[in-house]
Amino acid sequence: MRLEDVIKTNFRNDQHKALLNIYYTNSLLKSHYHELMRPFDLTPQQFNVLRILKGQYPEAVRIGLVKERMIDRNSDMTRLVQRMVQKGLIERVTCPTDKRQFNLKITIRGIEVVDEMSVSVAEFEDGLRALSDAECKTLNELLDRFRAGI
Repeated sequence: MRLEDVIKTNFRNDQHKALLNIYYTNSLLKSHYHELMRPFDLTPQQFNVLRILKGQYPEAVRIGLVKERMIDRNSDMTRLVQRMVQKGLIERVTCPTDKRQFNLKITIRGIEVVDEMSVSVAEFEDGLRALSDAECKTLNELLDRFRAGI
């Protein structure tokens, strides 16, 4: 469905429409992603942390590395980590080189949750099937250029 049919507005120009289209599509994606996470009592940010830590397993990694790789870098990492520790999904591990610091490590329960969700998440992430591989490549290039200009 065309954006103007959804939000019932006129656009100043194509740039205005493109910007609102990106914003609207992001909102729609976030909403669907939240619904996908709900049965697992996770937020998208928590799932992102789990995926990062699973990729590093069995190593514990510094919290800064996790934050650097986060999609939503505005997350309050202290609270995010605390909630995930309370849920038994990750653990704090004392940093071997600096006892005042701690690293993060995914737990077996965290790995099980990621694995349980993998099929649903893969189906959701494959939601761009309406676009060809060439169109996805073009979209990625355009979005990269757009972000570079911000």
